[in-house]
Amino acid sequence: MELGGAFTIFLTLCLTCLILLIAWKRADKGGKLPPGPTPLPFLGNMLQIGYNKTYESLLKLHKKYGPVFTVYMGPRPVVVLCGYDALKEALADQGDYFNGRGEMPSVDRNFQSYGVAMASGERWKILRRFSLSILRDFGMGKRSIEERIQEEAGFLLEELRKTKGAPIDTTLYLSRTVSNVISSIVFGSRFDYEDKQFQTLLAKINESFTEMSRPWAQLYEMYSGIMKYLPGRHKYLYNLIEEIKEFAVQRIKISEASFNPQNPQNFIDHFLIKMHQEKNNPDTEFNTQNLITTTVNLFFAGTETVSSTLRYGILLLMKHPDVEAKVYEEIRQVIGPHKIPSVNDRPKMPYTNAVIHEIQRMTNIVPMGVPHVVTQHTHFRGYFLPKGTDVYPLIGSVLQEPKNFRYPNVFYPQHFLDEQGCFKKNEAFIPFSHGKRNCLGESLARMELFIYFTAIIQNFSLRSVVPLAEVDITHQISGFGNIPPPYQVCFIAR
Repeated sequence: MELGGAFTIFLTLCLTCLILLIAWKRADKGGKLPPGPTPLPFLGNMLQIGYNKTYESLLKLHKKYGPVFTVYMGPRPVVVLCGYDALKEALADQGDYFNGRGEMPSVDRNFQSYGVAMASGERWKILRRFSLSILRDFGMGKRSIEERIQEEAGFLLEELRKTKGAPIDTTLYLSRTVSNVISSIVFGSRFDYEDKQFQTLLAKINESFTEMSRPWAQLYEMYSGIMKYLPGRHKYLYNLIEEIKEFAVQRIKISEASFNPQNPQNFIDHFLIKMHQEKNNPDTEFNTQNLITTTVNLFFAGTETVSSTLRYGILLLMKHPDVEAKVYEEIRQVIGPHKIPSVNDRPKMPYTNAVIHEIQRMTNIVPMGVPHVVTQHTHFRGYFLPKGTDVYPLIGSVLQEPKNFRYPNVFYPQHFLDEQGCFKKNEAFIPFSHGKRNCLGESLARMELFIYFTAIIQNFSLRSVVPLAEVDITHQISGFGNIPPPYQVCFIAR
């Protein structure tokens, strides 16, 4: 009996090892991948990376293995790119080979390669070209995007005045105002700030971005093949995103009910026109799945990344009142106390522009970038990357690169100023990524950040509820995205 039990255990161990070996062999795509830490079967480089500080762990490996190295996220090999030179060479110089969308298991089930953010190949090219053209059309329409931002900035200032200097958490205030800009473009209308459905939706978007950045999500990126069959927190993120998709479906139905192809009012209307034009094309990318998912992509990215940057920026300015004072003085001299800020003011305001750039650099909103995949067999820096190799372009490694930024871990607006105090561009400033898959909403985001920050400092001084020495500017969560810590601030009318 004991012998039989021992034999069963031995047989189970052999079978387990065989399964792990098969999985490992399947993960080995051949080629000559860059060197990296030695992986273990199935576990990969879990011991070196962990699951709660992935970005920080990859930076440590960068110091040992250089700007290009390979790690195994579980059984899956991933080539990691660090520093501006490596990212430029891959994403810009060899962009046609590196422009596929890599695996993101924590959200892949929701999007299934549909939508402009998660698509690859011809689908991505078609959807990106279309989305950019619509954003440009809105920028040149009867009511420009800048005017929409200025209007929303006015609503935000009104809400901040109502606080009468009482301490507040800025999360909902900033999410509402930023989201209404992209809402007016995608849906054709803004939401009332007190709309409960709107507030619930924003909470889900904020929570989704936070969930994507938690340790369990980083663990899921490594072991999705097993974890997708198990109960756990990853089910919660899936449900959150499905609820956001359902909201998009509802808004699409509203647009369909009032749809007039002769007078399109928003992004959805323009997409519906293309769907009608190509209804007899069985291979068209203008279908319901891509409409729903692209709508979610634009709405999500247009809400969370800018609002999180604003939140972190207000925290940094509160921590550094001397910087806030210099920004206000420049606003006073260039714009004055009453004129609504405009992007035309930006070239005349080098210090304010430098501060906003430094805020973006320090926020480092998506430090690991969004995964790419090579679309064909590719030679890169003496290595051979087989088609389908996943690539992590570490955006944060560029924004914190000592050779490009004198004090990489310090808030120092002079990074973007020359000796005469004029604004100085820095090619390593790539918070929107680099190459052909850079953020398609970059121009919109830059416009929003300038107008919002300038309008806020023009009208309010920032006061902390705790001594400045106790103001914590450390990111609360650092994973897929960097989440600002919670804080309260008083907006004192000037």
